[in-house]
Amino acid sequence: MKAVTARRYGPADILRIENLPRPEPGPGEILIRIRAASVTTADWRLRAAAFPGGLAIIGRLVAGLWKPRHLVPGSDVAGEVAALGAGVTGFEMGQRVVAVLGHGGHAEYGLAKAEDAVALIPEGMNFDEAAALPFGGLTAQEFLRDVAQLRAGQTVLILGASGGVGAYAVQIAAACGAHVTAVAGPGRAAVLRGLGAERVLDYRRDAITGRFDLVFDTVGAMRWPESRRLLDKDGLFLPLNFGLRELGHMLRAKLSGGPRMALHVSGDSRAALDALLELWRAGKLRPVIDSRFPLEQIAAAHRLVETRHRAGAVVLEVDPATEGQSQTTGLT
Repeated sequence: MKAVTARRYGPADILRIENLPRPEPGPGEILIRIRAASVTTADWRLRAAAFPGGLAIIGRLVAGLWKPRHLVPGSDVAGEVAALGAGVTGFEMGQRVVAVLGHGGHAEYGLAKAEDAVALIPEGMNFDEAAALPFGGLTAQEFLRDVAQLRAGQTVLILGASGGVGAYAVQIAAACGAHVTAVAGPGRAAVLRGLGAERVLDYRRDAITGRFDLVFDTVGAMRWPESRRLLDKDGLFLPLNFGLRELGHMLRAKLSGGPRMALHVSGDSRAALDALLELWRAGKLRPVIDSRFPLEQIAAAHRLVETRHRAGAVVLEVDPATEGQSQTTGLT
């Protein structure tokens, strides 16, 4: 099978397309014929060992000290069940599925654990859209629903609102009944209002004004002292990216009283993925895709993600023959 490989840490150009043996499913595993996969911020950071805020040593211990622990990168995929390992129930050959693999997703075949985040793709959703959902959608859902416990009527400021996580955070916050102020780059206002934002600010020229129950920073654009001035007395600052500095800020916030700060690392589960797909079925969430690339242009896809200026997900069309879509740019 064709697969992207990362044999060392480095810039996007270290990525290669190689022919590797097709994996075989073990007990409890599903082999997926991958049709589409997303390239996420996590993929970029793991490829470049670009771990934020003083966490380089910890990141290397987890991801691989001298080179990536996993040869084939990529996590979020959509495709068809190609084989079932022993003991797998609830899935059938040929079913269309979306899954979070953890690694090995930027290839023609990948293995998923049947008990983890694997779900059937709803009728009417294509492979590209399904692959675009998990990273941003699951992260936004967990941070807003489980950590912030967002409620109807609350005011929310979302930084990086048109990015891979932000575009879903706007929709999920609006679906909760919150009043959303979205901060993004120029030219995003119409799209973000269409996703549910009540107010859109251009980070290059607009000052952030008002008071908020929640500040959700999806791109590392704001520090705790700045967010504290924008929060109500019981408000919460929730940064997606954090390092040792933010750990110190959180401890000081707990000691000083007033607005709070929370740090969280999201996980993936089938229940969470099912909840996300239910929002899609209810018409409250739609996949947001910035660009599509063929597998052979994996380096270009990584470079786009690394700019931090995309509008939505970046999708690899691994084998789009069944739903042939050409490469496009722009929110869809």
